[in-house]
Amino acid sequence: MAKSKVVALNRKIAETVVGGYRKVEETVVGGYQKIQETAVDGYNKVADAFVDNYLTKDGESVEKARKRLEQEKTAERKKSEKAEKA
Repeated sequence: MAKSKVVALNRKIAETVVGGYRKVEETVVGGYQKIQETAVDGYNKVADAFVDNYLTKDGESVEKARKRLEQEKTAERKKSEKAEKA
């Protein structure tokens, strides 16, 4: 009987500790994710504004400018790889 009371009490303590740990973990991870989302969103806004102000051509949207820039970058890489092989 004494053994079962100790085992039951130990199990209850373990459940309480694990529950507390999970709450702390969820709070910390949730806070980190919120900070990360805010930072990434802020960076994307600044990057979009830069592309819009300095890299778009007449009537071109930010998305089209990004695609064009990526294609130019890919073409330049291929060109430099060919030059290195030669």
